[in-house]
Amino acid sequence: MALHRTKLARWLKIALLIYALLGIAIYYGQDYFFFRPVALDPRHRYDFGQPYREVNLTFDHFSNINIVQFSTPRTPRGCVLYFHGNRKNIAWYAKHAPLFTQEGYEVWMIDYPGYGKSTGRLNEQVLHAYALQLYKLARKSFGADSILLYGKSMGTGIAARLAAHEPARQLILETPYYSFSSIAAHFFPIYPIERMIHVKIPTYQFLSNVKIPVLILHGTDDGLIPYRNASRLKPLLKPTDRFVTIEGGSHNDLGDFEVFRREVVEALRK
Repeated sequence: MALHRTKLARWLKIALLIYALLGIAIYYGQDYFFFRPVALDPRHRYDFGQPYREVNLTFDHFSNINIVQFSTPRTPRGCVLYFHGNRKNIAWYAKHAPLFTQEGYEVWMIDYPGYGKSTGRLNEQVLHAYALQLYKLARKSFGADSILLYGKSMGTGIAARLAAHEPARQLILETPYYSFSSIAAHFFPIYPIERMIHVKIPTYQFLSNVKIPVLILHGTDDGLIPYRNASRLKPLLKPTDRFVTIEGGSHNDLGDFEVFRREVVEALRK
């Protein structure tokens, strides 16, 4: 019996050590776990195969905001401010621009600090500050009723916060999350994630204060942001808002579904 207790105590110590080491790795390596930027040389020339303009804004003495503005072949009927996900940079998301430009909208994509040609320190406050600068730039050319806010994955929380504070025509969220911390907790359920991670992005709080129309699109087979997590946003929607379920859709293939394209185009034409 004593030997059994000794072995049990030894295994318990090993388990606690592993738990502690993994927790330390999560805490100090969280930026690597949650953000996957690909930086580009400032002299890099994009090759999108579609008309665009590149704009660089000075944020402060150490930070630069890189923006790509995809133009439309006709007189623009409005502007879509596109906030992308946590991977790579604008070059990875440029393929989505034609869905909007073909409907007569310019698409302005922004890279976050450390992504593409944007520089600066990435934290939650700066993410929202960059988004606001993009919005202010758009307001110099478009009225609020001609601006649509579009968020994909990580960008959904950023777009939702902007919609809660600034006037716009509509908010569209592709694969959103209840909060950034709730997604982190999904992958690391045995840790007090809320107290461990730096970036929270509580989409549910922002959505509660959004007055403009909201369209949410989410796939049932999303392995990165589970459908049930996004579904927690449903009670926060207004009666006129829409939550569209894409059966069989995963995290990065919603654009392949006809129902997704139809819903987005319908929103653009309103």
